[in-house]
Amino acid sequence: MKGTMASKLAEYRKTQVLRSEKQIKEEFEKLHRFLREEEAARIAALREEEMCSGALINEAKHVGNLKFRVWEKMQGIVQYTPVTLDPNTAAVNLILSEDLTSVRGGDERQQLPENPDRFDGIARVLGSQGFSSGKHCWDVEVGESNDWTVGVMIESLQRKGNWPSVSGRWCVYYRDGRYKAHAPPQSSTLLTVEQRPQRIRVQLDWDRGMLSFTNPDNNTHIHTFTHTFTERVFPYFRTIPVLKISPMKVKVTIEPYESIWC
Repeated sequence: MKGTMASKLAEYRKTQVLRSEKQIKEEFEKLHRFLREEEAARIAALREEEMCSGALINEAKHVGNLKFRVWEKMQGIVQYTPVTLDPNTAAVNLILSEDLTSVRGGDERQQLPENPDRFDGIARVLGSQGFSSGKHCWDVEVGESNDWTVGVMIESLQRKGNWPSVSGRWCVYYRDGRYKAHAPPQSSTLLTVEQRPQRIRVQLDWDRGMLSFTNPDNNTHIHTFTHTFTERVFPYFRTIPVLKISPMKVKVTIEPYESIWC
């Protein structure tokens, strides 16, 4: 039995390598394509100026700070997502997007390894990065989903068996037309939400022991937990239809020198 499990695990690792390699190549091809198109456009602009009258070529316009200006323009194709999902924790009925920023419930159970980190229930998955200090924020697109849960969970909380009533999880969920806050082993608390949110903003201040949920579209507070965290926590999600982590805007800025008098 152990030999069979080990061989299945090794086979799945090969699948992970091939899948990740494919995604890496696709992402780099997007970058290569952008750079090729940008190079062609800049050379075309240079050649166009060479047809102009006898004035000298404005070399500074074409090559000055070239790498920076290309990098600055690259913001249009680059996204940063503050939380990515961990496929090694995903329940067997969940299907994650290739970039690990969205998840949807599938109709069939996938053939996945029963590794210790994986939830053995349905529709649950964790973020890939845990937090043990500082402030962190991420937006979750819930859209018109009728069954979702967002929050955080401590690293040591068990993933197998009858665990939902065990302490170590703080979350807000929507089910059967009602919003509730839940922090086991306490009973869920009914929440009053005036306008149905399309997104939920989760704000964690680990050091101060605060976990807040808001609707970022109208800046409405939904609920805040207070708790003295003593170990690393991970973003926690439960979904039946689909959830997506919103990307953040990427902005290139220049930090000026302090004023210097010679």
